[in-house]
Amino acid sequence: MSSSSKCHRFRDPRSTKYDFLASVLVCCPGCEKVAHVGIAPHQSGLHDQVLFAPRRLVCRNCGVVKEWSRGGVVLHRDRHAPATDPYFDVRLWLQAETRHGWIWAYNLEHLDLIRRFVQAPLREAIPWHDHGRKMTVVARLPAWMQQAKNRDEVLRAIARIHTSLLRT
Repeated sequence: MSSSSKCHRFRDPRSTKYDFLASVLVCCPGCEKVAHVGIAPHQSGLHDQVLFAPRRLVCRNCGVVKEWSRGGVVLHRDRHAPATDPYFDVRLWLQAETRHGWIWAYNLEHLDLIRRFVQAPLREAIPWHDHGRKMTVVARLPAWMQQAKNRDEVLRAIARIHTSLLRT
């Protein structure tokens, strides 16, 4: 049985890339092991939007700690270049290059959403009249990732990404 037949149907959960920014796995700028970027503890009950909340990069391997607050946020756009964290501009850990371009995710939940979409032979999109339908993660995946002919290659790349976490 092929890996594409494990899941029969995918319904778009309407997640956007902003839904995955609370926790991001990155390559530590100090030791090049896995590091974590998360929302820093808030001071004096300040409630920011999640996108612009203060961030902290922490590496448990070498002890690097960096703070981000009120700077620019740069979301990745170039499919032909490795993806970087929007806050510290360090390389994302969860990514792999294919002959078509890069597959990347901010965290395991994001990667799992992409995997479930790619492996499903039946994909139910948001209705055409819904105003947010073009902003979801799966709606914005590159066409080559959505094509059935590339399914096995994309799923192999996602498996390589998962394996990269086990080697750390």
